[in-house]
Amino acid sequence: MEHVTEGSWESLPVPLHPGVLGVLRELGFPYMTPVQSATIPLFLKNKDVAAEAVTGSGKTLAFVIPILEILLRREEKLKKSQVGAIIITPTRELAIQIDEVLSHFTKPFPQFSQILWIGGRNPGEDVARFKEQGGNIIVATPGRLEDMFRRKAEGLALASCVRALDVLVLDEADRLLDMGFEASINTILEFLPKQRRTGLFSATQTQEVENLVRAGLRNPVRISVKEKGLAASSTQKTPSRLENYYMVCKADEKFNQLVHFLRNHKQEKHLVFFSTCACVEYYGKALEALVKSVKIMCIHGKMKYKRNKIFMEFRKLPSGILVCTDVMARGIDIPEVNWVLQYDPPSNASAFVHRCGRTARIGHGGSALVFLLPMEESYINFLAINQKLQSMALADRAVFEKGMKAFVSYVQAYAKHECNLIFRLKGFALLRMPKMPELRGKQFPDFVPVDVNTDTIPFKDKIREKQRQKLLEQQRKEKTANEGRRKFIKNKAWSKQKAKKEKKKKMNEKRKREEGSDIEDEDMEELLNDTRLLKKFKKGKITEEEFEKGLLTSGKRRAKTADLGISDSEDC
Repeated sequence: MEHVTEGSWESLPVPLHPGVLGVLRELGFPYMTPVQSATIPLFLKNKDVAAEAVTGSGKTLAFVIPILEILLRREEKLKKSQVGAIIITPTRELAIQIDEVLSHFTKPFPQFSQILWIGGRNPGEDVARFKEQGGNIIVATPGRLEDMFRRKAEGLALASCVRALDVLVLDEADRLLDMGFEASINTILEFLPKQRRTGLFSATQTQEVENLVRAGLRNPVRISVKEKGLAASSTQKTPSRLENYYMVCKADEKFNQLVHFLRNHKQEKHLVFFSTCACVEYYGKALEALVKSVKIMCIHGKMKYKRNKIFMEFRKLPSGILVCTDVMARGIDIPEVNWVLQYDPPSNASAFVHRCGRTARIGHGGSALVFLLPMEESYINFLAINQKLQSMALADRAVFEKGMKAFVSYVQAYAKHECNLIFRLKGFALLRMPKMPELRGKQFPDFVPVDVNTDTIPFKDKIREKQRQKLLEQQRKEKTANEGRRKFIKNKAWSKQKAKKEKKKKMNEKRKREEGSDIEDEDMEELLNDTRLLKKFKKGKITEEEFEKGLLTSGKRRAKTADLGISDSEDC
């Protein structure tokens, strides 16, 4: 391990409590990292701090230690129900991790109680635990913390408990805002006392974070810690010990290359990133079938209750594969990750930084690999990636449905990609093409659907298949019962339709008078028809051939009118 250090803890201008120093020795941290040596003295001198540092640089201890020191130096000791510090973080996994680190430091100080508030747990139990044990230090995700402020009816007056607050920390501040927590953060800030110390910590600084700094911090000291040996003007955000690789391969080879790579690195620990939850579900299932004798786990944002268990289990594994979305990209510290594999290119540079930061942490070595498609690919080809995956989809409806959902979510994700002209899509062992707006009007001559009635594909899970058959039977009965019945379509009254037309006509005439328009109604109608055609073409409702044919018909109609001697400039 390479020691990226800025001196020993004893060299700090403000001495640390012997109990804190003892924990640091037990954990094996004899030296400070640059972000710790820059941040801790400022925090202890009552300064608000906005810190930017590369991922994996030890930001957690940079705020955990000052919190303990500030609370230990309070003149009036905290009561059980008083909250002295709050740490807000974007994901449950990161909150669990911070809570775990904090527990090492609170162990020598039984006078302090800590509590973890995250989603996926019963809020009623959280309230009961706080009332019974207290929570001098709260580690929470924004949604759950905001919810706790509204639990007054259950006997939790959190607004009055936080009046004693000394420290607020916003960890991964840019991610908090990216995930749509801005409203929750603002609501929480309204409950907190103005006289407090606040710290914002992140690996990247954005305009949104800058706005939050101005709103939530008082005269903050800004800290930007670069990798050692880099110029002050350097924009590098990834650890210096990280080795970055990329692989260019064709669309139909991409998944095979991933499988080949994982088979050759079975003894190592991997994170494999995909762009959507549906892709994680689908490819996780596929990898289980294709990469044997390796523990493969999946985690994504739509998992409500299993996430915490999966995360803790994977952290303890010496080797294995975690298939995940960007929910695992921020601040998560999983021991000894050898490779970060990015199957789907990240949507922006910031996401790339954070994904890569799951390896090569605090001086350790690590590698990252991103899979790319050739730049010369001009058209989107939706091809089957592997015959085995198609056979899996035919054998188990769960695989078929996950493949369809993964494909749809993948197309939708790339529609929003900031480099969507560079990256191309690939097949998902589809049996047929799904119906979706993004594909309307597009032709895929290379895609050959499998000649099979997809309704007949069963679930391997017998319980799910029994439920499906029950639902199909119910639908058949409803269809039979509705046959022969006339469907009545409620039309608008004729008088209302006529009144609407008259109103539209008057408005057009008035607009023409005001603008002094010399365009005749017939020409205006032609222009409107052309505009409608263009809109249909852009939305993919008609093909280019139909669009050109429509314009040609319109042009012929205008030419015919001219031949009849009808002209705007005709002299009488």
